[in-house]
Amino acid sequence: MAGLSTELEDVTEVEYRQLRLERVVLVGVWTTGTAQDADNSLAELAALAETAGAIVLDGVIQRRDKPDPATYIGSGKAAELRDVVIETGADTVICDGELSPGQLIQLEDVVKVKVIDRTALILDIFAQHAKSREGKAQVALAQMQYMLPRLRGWGQSLSRQMGGGRGGLATRGPGETKIETDRRRIREKMAKMRREIADMKTGREIKRQERRRNKVPSVAIAGYTNAGKSSLLNRLTGAGVLVENALFATLDPTVRRAETPSGRLYTLADTVGFVRHLPHHLVEAFRSTMEEVGDSDLILHVVDGSHPVPEEQLAAVREVIRDVGATDVPEIVVINKADAADPLVLQRLLRVEKRSIAVSARTGQGIEELLALIDDQLPRPSVEVEALVPYTQGKLVARAHTEGEVISEEHTAEGTLLKARVHEELAADLAPYTPTPAA
Repeated sequence: MAGLSTELEDVTEVEYRQLRLERVVLVGVWTTGTAQDADNSLAELAALAETAGAIVLDGVIQRRDKPDPATYIGSGKAAELRDVVIETGADTVICDGELSPGQLIQLEDVVKVKVIDRTALILDIFAQHAKSREGKAQVALAQMQYMLPRLRGWGQSLSRQMGGGRGGLATRGPGETKIETDRRRIREKMAKMRREIADMKTGREIKRQERRRNKVPSVAIAGYTNAGKSSLLNRLTGAGVLVENALFATLDPTVRRAETPSGRLYTLADTVGFVRHLPHHLVEAFRSTMEEVGDSDLILHVVDGSHPVPEEQLAAVREVIRDVGATDVPEIVVINKADAADPLVLQRLLRVEKRSIAVSARTGQGIEELLALIDDQLPRPSVEVEALVPYTQGKLVARAHTEGEVISEEHTAEGTLLKARVHEELAADLAPYTPTPAA
């Protein structure tokens, strides 16, 4: 809170330091693109800061060819930033980029308040919003990966823990410094977290294998944060997932069963939202969750049609999709919030994106057309069969409904006359019941 210590003195439990994001000043470096691009980036940083619970007081943008290696914004701008901090009474400065440990230290020395970067801010939001055991573990791992090279010691934290003459065998010598002890403890915790996440990944993989065994197609909803993915999932399935006008409101993946207009079952998976310059720590920590995208049969790429530059959102999400190796999965671009979007922007997106559709998860506009498009794009069973299935083998008829696509079904005295499109395995099981042609 304003007026309290900025934690620049001595910190012992370094890995558990809390970011105080109460009254903040934003700082951005404009290196490429237009002035509007720089403003949009700073506006997104402001939205992230407000999501984390901060009050944004001011923003500063500097035009440079590249960030200053010492203080990120150069010594003159850093002194100017110090005046802004004093004038506004801010207690935190947030930089729109990932700063090196040296840049953080030197900029703090000038502005005399806490300095954090965009990566730390996003990690803090993730820590607030993670609800499931797996989500919390993934966020904790990402935070420790980020914190490890940025540990600092003050005062006695740099002193060595000496064994001395009374310590006994193997304890004499220089010993460990406090910062070395912190690093070792963090590495041990990271190793434990990775083992826990691997165990949880096994459980999710078993569920995916069960869906694959039952030949249930899967659709993954991916997209920029706050584009309306959860709202779309609720509209398509009635899942009742939390919907909030906030960045990263939902982190934990949700898988729900749905049905196409033609009656085929499939699963819909809501994945974590993406953002520009998503920290690589998060991409790595959430890689097991993002495998839902790579293992799916179809990606619904949701983009906010009311955003000033939706093309940037599309590019940012596709970069992460490339990182997780899901470039071969077919994609439908779903332009959400069509009711609030500029018609010219919608026309531009629909023209540029060949397989796209405009919808509104809030009003239901375009949802029927989207369901028909999903039905058309999902992989269809490859073998068409006709079988007269005895009533004693009703489980084969049930499998045809769940695993395949029933064209017609007629109940006769001898059994169920079935015409369906099914996979090869089920076609082989139905082969003995192929009706013999009449003489």
